[in-house]
Amino acid sequence: MTKLEELEQEIKKLSREELRSFRRWFLEQEAEEWDGQIEEDAQAGKLDKLADNALRDHVAGKSRIL
Repeated sequence: MTKLEELEQEIKKLSREELRSFRRWFLEQEAEEWDGQIEEDAQAGKLDKLADNALRDHVAGKSRIL
């Protein structure tokens, strides 16, 4: 049995409250991972073209205040 399969089996054994807590924890972990990836991409310049396009569109009047 793989580690993932073992985890799946253990998760299935959780009570409703434990599952809620696990879900909250997992979503926080996922958000931290996503934030870290965005930060890495920004530092590596991978988002520069997107930012330039957004600024150019804004200057051209193609944006609006939300």
